[in-house]
Amino acid sequence: MAEHDRRISLSEMTTGDDATILAIQGGRMVNNRLASLGFTPGVQVNMTQNYGRGPLIVTVRGTRVAIGRGEAAKIIVERGSHE
Repeated sequence: MAEHDRRISLSEMTTGDDATILAIQGGRMVNNRLASLGFTPGVQVNMTQNYGRGPLIVTVRGTRVAIGRGEAAKIIVERGSHE
């Protein structure tokens, strides 16, 4: 799989996928809110629940966090685990 094919938004991940956060493409308020929840570049995340609509449940830094699809779409991740 080409490297650019592995870069997607968090909202596009399926349940059980692992990824690394690359960037957050929101405004200052969104970036601050997501950072306070643990979403920062370089952090590993696991998609715990994504039913295709409604909020997503993501495990980040060992904590399950529910976020809306709009916020998740602003988080750019690279699929696969990078340890």
